[in-house]
Amino acid sequence: MKRFFFRSLLVQIAIITCSLFLMSETVEPIPKVNSAPEIDGKLDEAIWKTAFKMTDFKTFQPDFGKDPQEKTEAFMLYDSENFYFGVRCHAKEPNKIKASVTKRDNMFDDDFVGIIIDTFNDKQKGYGFLINPLGIQGDGMMDINGNLESSQDMVWYSKGQIDELGYSVECRIPIKSIRFPNKKEITMRIGFFRQLVRHSEMISSPPVYPDKGGILTQFQPISVSGLKYKRVIEILPALTTINRKVIDEGKLSPDEKQTDLSLTAKLGLTSDLVLDATINPDFSQVEADAGQVDVNLRYDLFFPEKRSFFLEGKENFKIAGNTEEAPLWAVVHTRNIINPQFGIKLAGKIGSRNSVAAIFSRDEVGYENEISRPYFSIFRLRHALKNDDSYIGGFYTGKDQQNEYNRIIGSDGRLRLSQTSVAEYHFFGSITQTPESDKSHNGHALGLRYNYGTRKVLLDFGFQDISKDFQIDTGFITRTGISRLAIFSMYQIYPESKFFKKIEPFYWSFHIYDKHSRMFETFNLFALRFQLPRSSQFRIDAILGDEVFENQRFNRSGVGLQSYSQLAKQIFLHVFFRHTKSIFYDPDNPYQGNGNRLSLGIQYQPFDKLNSYLSIAYSDFYRESDGGKIYDYTLVYNRTTFQLNKYLFFRGIVEYNTYWKKLTTDFLASFTYIPGTVVHLGYGSVFRKLRWEDSEYVESDNFLETKQGFFFKVSYLLRW
Repeated sequence: MKRFFFRSLLVQIAIITCSLFLMSETVEPIPKVNSAPEIDGKLDEAIWKTAFKMTDFKTFQPDFGKDPQEKTEAFMLYDSENFYFGVRCHAKEPNKIKASVTKRDNMFDDDFVGIIIDTFNDKQKGYGFLINPLGIQGDGMMDINGNLESSQDMVWYSKGQIDELGYSVECRIPIKSIRFPNKKEITMRIGFFRQLVRHSEMISSPPVYPDKGGILTQFQPISVSGLKYKRVIEILPALTTINRKVIDEGKLSPDEKQTDLSLTAKLGLTSDLVLDATINPDFSQVEADAGQVDVNLRYDLFFPEKRSFFLEGKENFKIAGNTEEAPLWAVVHTRNIINPQFGIKLAGKIGSRNSVAAIFSRDEVGYENEISRPYFSIFRLRHALKNDDSYIGGFYTGKDQQNEYNRIIGSDGRLRLSQTSVAEYHFFGSITQTPESDKSHNGHALGLRYNYGTRKVLLDFGFQDISKDFQIDTGFITRTGISRLAIFSMYQIYPESKFFKKIEPFYWSFHIYDKHSRMFETFNLFALRFQLPRSSQFRIDAILGDEVFENQRFNRSGVGLQSYSQLAKQIFLHVFFRHTKSIFYDPDNPYQGNGNRLSLGIQYQPFDKLNSYLSIAYSDFYRESDGGKIYDYTLVYNRTTFQLNKYLFFRGIVEYNTYWKKLTTDFLASFTYIPGTVVHLGYGSVFRKLRWEDSEYVESDNFLETKQGFFFKVSYLLRW
């Protein structure tokens, strides 16, 4: 049996290797121009007739390789300092095009076009530039799996307009906003895509297929020459003023008033390597974290990073070998650095196939003295293997402070076995020293994954083993001391129906051996999902499972459903409901219960400059032994935004938490000319159902303002 397996594997490798050598790709030269087109969204200049043109758009959602319902034409030109793109999007009914005037990176529910540029032709990641029909921008980095991480903002220029043919967009991308090889002639890869909301379609050119390898490997190779690299130098000074008040004996009293100056700088060491540094960085968030249900939790809540210094290059720290909801969410979760005194970041390429990323920072919040404040050191190296989207990488992270430290070292990687299958791994070791112990303790985290995908079948298998003593202070992990097997399988059905675009029965499960209790647990989800018109989806779930907690096994079975739909051009709706057996996570007295989770959201856009989103999240818990209600928890949230133009918006947020009886209000006026050049003016309050009576706070039917805050921020990007 072993001999047959290895012989088959050798044959498969030989076939793949031969096919790689036999494949011939046509590298298309892009016309270079001496005069620049005007970026007005019209595509009416004669210069666009000389451009490189792509028209072979095919669908990749809901099906692959089908002719789209609307015609699309994409164009590209360049000069020594800029790339120019234009896209003509035809529409038989232009009045049904969904578009909004909104802030940057907030147009993913609209019709839009996208451009992906793999500047290094290493098939590992690509710069993404998205434009909606009104010229609103979205940008970020597309990873090796084809997912766009929209956290990175770049300086580029775009315009769009809707007309009787549909809509058209134009954009100019300065090459100093991106990284690229410093060569006389450069081969890159490019892909265009388009979202058509009313047709439930995503289309691309070149067409992409699940059985032809990675997405980036299927993009069109192009060649450019004579790019003029100018050393990137950016300086970003910022001023932030904060004035806070808190309740004291029933009245608001001054709590904190301060003005901070910060300075961030960027230096292009080469055309493909950039150094960022910041002193006294201003990491004040424009928008607070949205509320989450924060009772009866087994793990800490996860809050995403929102601070701009850490967001850029975030995609470099993703790890291979993880399946969905794996316990080790991230090796690098920069929100663990609460309030750094300074930060240094390096990101880019060393050689044609080696990517490097590093962060060094010192935290200053929550520590007793200057000596005990920790230093965070993070280093990432990734080497792209030739011919496909495979790579091997290494990690080092450290949190060091007086008499204690936590350090992680390890490797991850991805190997394409065939055009339809990929294997991934990660292995990390931890070394931790605490003041309470004279001896350090070690741990490990191992992850293995196999993924197979075709037009009809998706399979995903993963195995994780995490020791009891594994600790990671720079990342985010939900559970240690387990071995976990995860399985996902889905069969995709494409019926000949105008209503059912695709039907997807799937099975997802994980099976855990808990090393602390030496007990097994399992979770099995059986789901049936329907893809419907108007970018709609409906899904029903059946769950069979249990969970081990404090050496006891509890039932976690239940049922659920979820759905979302662009009901009309102005209305988007989503619904989630799940009823399951549940656990009351009291370490001293856990017990079996059952509960419901419901979330409902509706987005209303009466016209292209006004958007209002209302959501309701509800959760409850009933003790099974006597049916008694232990709690119910409701979050009501509304965000209304008036976008005067693409630079200036006014936003109000109201959130009410019934469990804590807390009402939060926030108002923000924001002007963003380009990323970095911004003015923010904000005001917020917190109200609770309390009153001050007889020298103490008691519950009340009326709200009392307990916190109040005002902030002003201005920054200006100087760029050479």
